[in-house]
Amino acid sequence: MRPLLLLIPLSWLLLAEAKGDAKPEDNLLVLTVATKETEGFRRFKRSAQFFNYKIQALGLGEDWNVEKGMSAGGGQKVRLLKKALEKHANKEDLVILFTDSYDVVFASGPRELLKKFRQAKSQVVFSAEELIYPDRRLEAKYPVVSDGKRFLGSGGFIGYAPNLKKLVAEWEGQDSDSDQLFYTKIFLDPEKREQINISLDHRCRIFQNLDGALDEVVLKFEMGHVRARNLAYDTLPVLIHGNGPTKIQLNYLGNYIPRFWTFETGCAVCDEGLGSLKGIGDEALPIVLVGVFIEQPTPFLSLFFQRLRRLRYPQKRMRLFIHNHEQHHKAQVERFLAEHGSEYQSVKLVGPEVRVATADARNMGADLCRQDRSCTYYFSVDADVALTEPDSLRLLIEQNKNVIAPLLTRQGRLWSNFWGALSADGYYARSEDYVDIVQGRRVGVWNVPYISNIYLIKGSALRTELQTTDLFHHRKLDPDMAFCANLRQQDAFMFLTNRHTFGHLLSLDSYQTTHLHNDLWEVFSNPEDWKEKYIHENYTKALAGKLVETPCPDVYWFPIFTDAACDELVEEMEHFGQWSLGDNKDNRIQGGYENVPTIDIHMNQISFEREWHKFLVEYIAPMTEKLYPGYYTRAQFDLAFVVRYKPDEQPSLMPHHDASTFTINIALNRVGVDYEGGGCRFLRYNCSIRAPRKGWTLMHPGRLTHYHEGLPTTKGTRYIAVSFVDP
Repeated sequence: MRPLLLLIPLSWLLLAEAKGDAKPEDNLLVLTVATKETEGFRRFKRSAQFFNYKIQALGLGEDWNVEKGMSAGGGQKVRLLKKALEKHANKEDLVILFTDSYDVVFASGPRELLKKFRQAKSQVVFSAEELIYPDRRLEAKYPVVSDGKRFLGSGGFIGYAPNLKKLVAEWEGQDSDSDQLFYTKIFLDPEKREQINISLDHRCRIFQNLDGALDEVVLKFEMGHVRARNLAYDTLPVLIHGNGPTKIQLNYLGNYIPRFWTFETGCAVCDEGLGSLKGIGDEALPIVLVGVFIEQPTPFLSLFFQRLRRLRYPQKRMRLFIHNHEQHHKAQVERFLAEHGSEYQSVKLVGPEVRVATADARNMGADLCRQDRSCTYYFSVDADVALTEPDSLRLLIEQNKNVIAPLLTRQGRLWSNFWGALSADGYYARSEDYVDIVQGRRVGVWNVPYISNIYLIKGSALRTELQTTDLFHHRKLDPDMAFCANLRQQDAFMFLTNRHTFGHLLSLDSYQTTHLHNDLWEVFSNPEDWKEKYIHENYTKALAGKLVETPCPDVYWFPIFTDAACDELVEEMEHFGQWSLGDNKDNRIQGGYENVPTIDIHMNQISFEREWHKFLVEYIAPMTEKLYPGYYTRAQFDLAFVVRYKPDEQPSLMPHHDASTFTINIALNRVGVDYEGGGCRFLRYNCSIRAPRKGWTLMHPGRLTHYHEGLPTTKGTRYIAVSFVDP
C-alpha cells in the first residue's frame, strides 16, 4: 500500500503568527515526562510548538512503573527529573518548567510565563489546588491563605535550576512512590520551604488545575484569540492541567486552546496531518473492514445497502462483516449479499439464528480487523445511519485520526451521535458548544468523550493501544457506552468531524413491523428517507414547471412516485387482500351506497390515511398551487383508495364526475408490460390518455367540467391510486 500523502499543516501558519508573542527564551527550558507518545502528548507538543517553547521529554521508551488508575505513584517523574537536572544544576539564570504532558496544554507563551514567574518573587512556584491528596491528615499543616487555593499540586512547577536541584536532592524513593507526597512534605517543612524559596500559585496566574475547579474555568474569546479564564480570580493561566478526573474538560478546552478554533478563523488545525488519497490508485487504497450492525428493526434497510454501495471507494478494497440480530431483516440481508456480496473482497455474516449478543458481535467485528495486519481501517456503521455523502469513507480516512466519527443528527432535532460532555455518573451532559457543533455554527474536528452509530478506527490502533479484545464490555454499560468508556480509560482520543454533511440518523422510535412494507409508514418519522425511496427523482423538476405535461385541457400529468412506491403499495394492498366487490352497496362509506363502484381497497383499511394525507400535503398540494394559481388546498379527502382493473373482474369504469375539487390518479404499474388496454377518457373534450406512465399522476378537476370514464383493461391487471381531494 502506498503511504498517505501528508499535507502541510495549517498549524504552521498559526505558529508563524504566534512567534511575535512567543519568542523563544534562551533561559527557559520545559521538562516533561512521557514514557510513550500518546495522543495527549502530541497535543501537548503541538501547543508548545505553537508558542515556540523548548521541550525536552524525559523517559521516552521506558515502562511506566505505576499501575494505571492508582492515585499514588509518580516517583518515576522525580527520578527522571533529578537525573536531568544534573547537567543544569549550576545554570543560575536557567528557569525550568516541569509539567505533566498527557493532560496539559499551553495557553500562552514563554514571555508571559516568565513574567508571571518573576512577579511571584519566589525561586520555585508550584501549582495550587482546591483539594488535598494523597494524605488528608496533612491539611492542618498547610499555611492558611486568605485568597486562593491552599494546597500544592505536583503536576506543574517552575523554578531556577539550582533551586530545583535542591528540591529533588533528597529523593531516594521508588518509582511507585508518590511525587505529590514528596513535594508536599518539603513544602510543609518551614525550613526547607524558606531555604528553597517555594511558593504556590494560589490564584492560578500560571497553572490551572481543573480538578475541583471546573465551575471556575471558562473559555474567553477575544479578537481572534482564545484563553481559559479563571472566574474566581479573574486570571488567565498559562498552563491548563486536566488533573484527576477532568480529562474530558481538558479535551474540550484543548479543542480551542491555543487558538486552534476561534470565531474569526474557524478551525485552524483541521488539516494538520491530513492524509490525502488523491493520486492513489484503487489497487493501492487501504483495505477497510466495514462492520454493519443491524441490532433492532430498522426502516429503510434497502436504502442503507444502496448508500453503502454508493460509497466512492472500490468494493474490492472493502471487506464486510454483518451482524444481523433481527429475523425481520433476514431476507433483506441475504438478498443484498446474493446480489452484491461477490463485489467485496470478503464477506462474513452473523445472522439471527446464531444468537450473538450485540457487544460480542461488535467485539467480533473489531477483532477481525485487529487480527489481520492487512486491515488498515475498521469502519463500524449501524443500520440506522443514513450515509448520504458518497465520499464519507474517503473523508474520514483523510482526516488521519486513530478514531473518528462523522457528525450525524436526527433531522430537525438536536439528537446526535456524539456527546460533548459527561455527567458525574458518566451519562450525557450538554457541553457549552454542543448546539453550535450540531447546528454547524462551529465547524471543525472535535475531541469528544462519546461517539456512536458510526466511526472509523485505524487497524494499527486496534493492534496497539486498543488491543484489548473486549472493547464493548465495561461494567454494566450498554455496548456503545462501554466502548467509549474503554477508549477513555486507555486515554485514546475520539474525534468528531462536522466539516462536511455526511448524512443523518434515522428515528426508530415509532417503527412498525406489522405490515408487509413497513417503510411506507415512515413519512412522519423519517421524511427525507421516505422521500428518497418513494418520491420520483424528477418530482423537483415538475415542481419547477419543467416536466409537466397537459395531455387534455386542464389535465396535468407529472412524475410523483418511484417504482418502489408503486410496487410496495400494490403489494401491500394484495397482501391485505380485502378487495371490495365492485357493487353499489359499500359499508365503508357514509350512507353505505356507492354510485360509481370500483373494486378497490381504501387507505384507511390498511391504516394508511394519515400517511397518505401527509403525502398529499407535502407533494401534491405544492403542485396544485403551482398548476391552479390562486387555489390553495388543505388536501382534505374522504376517499383515497387503490383500484384494481382486470378483464374478468372489472375491466372499466362508467362515465362519471368525481366528488372532489380536484382528483389525482397515479398509475401503479406499466401498460404493455403488466396489462393491456386501460387509460382514461374525458368525454367533454373527447380526449383520451391511453398509455399512463408508471409513477406519474394525472391531476384534474373533479366536479362539473371533467366528466370521464375508465377505458377497458383487456389483458393483465391494472392498478391505480386515486384521491378525491377537497370534496
